[in-house]
Amino acid sequence: MSSTPSRPDAPDESAPEPVVVGWREWVALPQADVPWVKAKIDTGARSSAIHAFDLEVFEQDDREWVRFSIHPWQRSDDEAHELTLPVLDRREVRSSNGQTETRYAVALDVVLAGRTITTVMTLSNRDEMGFRMLIGREALERGFLVDSARSYAGGRPRRAVRRKNWGK
Repeated sequence: MSSTPSRPDAPDESAPEPVVVGWREWVALPQADVPWVKAKIDTGARSSAIHAFDLEVFEQDDREWVRFSIHPWQRSDDEAHELTLPVLDRREVRSSNGQTETRYAVALDVVLAGRTITTVMTLSNRDEMGFRMLIGREALERGFLVDSARSYAGGRPRRAVRRKNWGK
């Protein structure tokens, strides 16, 4: 009995089915105790980014760490959540307007459409941007398909929670 050798480009039979997400999604950040942040799913961006402010870089256990705060709600600074994470690296990132900046990169757990992934997140001042978070290709490669005609395919919070996103 002969068996056909597996092709390198053949689908991995053990991989879970891809999860379909829309062009924007509500995600959770368990490390920051944030149940809802609206994120833009950005297939044009390689890395993911989050709005971060009050960055403080320090040394601990012979490693570089960063302490920073995030505002999870768009157009609002009512809530701030602080995180302290080891720095993975510093990346040169070119934004959509062509500007290049050096950003700290950290590993952050994100719950997207019910699936928890740990992804590299760059820290950036996104205060003036429409979304406080971008999910880029490096995260999406881990079992997500983007349907650009859909929004919130992974679910969304109840209306009272969504209204917080509009500020006061």
